[in-house]
Amino acid sequence: METWTVETNDGGRLEVHSFLSPASSFATSSPTGGEPATAGPAGVVLIHGTLVTDALYRPFARKLSVLLGRPVHCYNRRGRAGSAPQPDSYSAATEISDLAKVMRETGSTDVVAHSYGGFVALQAARTLPIGRLVTYDAAISLSGNLSQRWRPELEDAVTAGQLNHAWAHLVQGLATAGPLSYLPLGALRMLSILSARTNLGAEMRQLLPTAVAEMRAVLDADAELDDFTGLTTPVLMLSGSWSPAYFAETGRQLAAAVPSIEFAVVPGQLHEGPIRPGKGLAVRMARFLNGTGVQAQRLGRRRKGAV
Repeated sequence: METWTVETNDGGRLEVHSFLSPASSFATSSPTGGEPATAGPAGVVLIHGTLVTDALYRPFARKLSVLLGRPVHCYNRRGRAGSAPQPDSYSAATEISDLAKVMRETGSTDVVAHSYGGFVALQAARTLPIGRLVTYDAAISLSGNLSQRWRPELEDAVTAGQLNHAWAHLVQGLATAGPLSYLPLGALRMLSILSARTNLGAEMRQLLPTAVAEMRAVLDADAELDDFTGLTTPVLMLSGSWSPAYFAETGRQLAAAVPSIEFAVVPGQLHEGPIRPGKGLAVRMARFLNGTGVQAQRLGRRRKGAV
């Protein structure tokens, strides 16, 4: 893994982590910044979801790189780790500009995106020259369908520093934590207190302010199906069979209205599919990114199962 930085158009920085398969020849000039030297196959950019950093996605990025025989680059979006804070003017446009810069600096043509990252990628595909795009549980708001997921109490609690209360409202509103999402607020607050003792739980609490801004960005960019009918980028929208149903409903609607979009449900997968162990999801994405009829390379010694 190579770690380096990309300068944003507004003078900020993004921390990038690049995974290089044996078949790729991508190299960075410096582990801490500078212009990367690119050669060989075009890369893929992976965009992470909300309330997390790209650290959780690095095993998945490594799998994709091996399967594709291409470099895969994940980066910390604004407000995380070694990247710049979210600006006061933060919006979907901020994320689209950042994605464009990362794609340009890494020599990437394709994108893989999860949850809020899927929202960023689909918005970006309307204007950026993305070759192929795969989303998993993309958080797109169509005709106000996600407005009911917004909890004003979340923002109020974050402003007041009541992070356990804020986390409980986030989990209940988005319903992305499986059965835990349907627990009473009191029980969820207790889970937040307990999870804060872990590194991941503490990190999620610190990122709650970024989640408020990102949820507002999704609602502010609320769209109609007609807004995507001009999309020509080949897109595969995936949703886990155990993910909240609203993700699949959005995928079905877009696939029915936009010829360049395909949609499929992935059996046995939760919302956090890309950050869980296993290779089936990575294989399915790699096959689409490689193009129709092109098989992904083998990952490990065990035989690939049908995906």
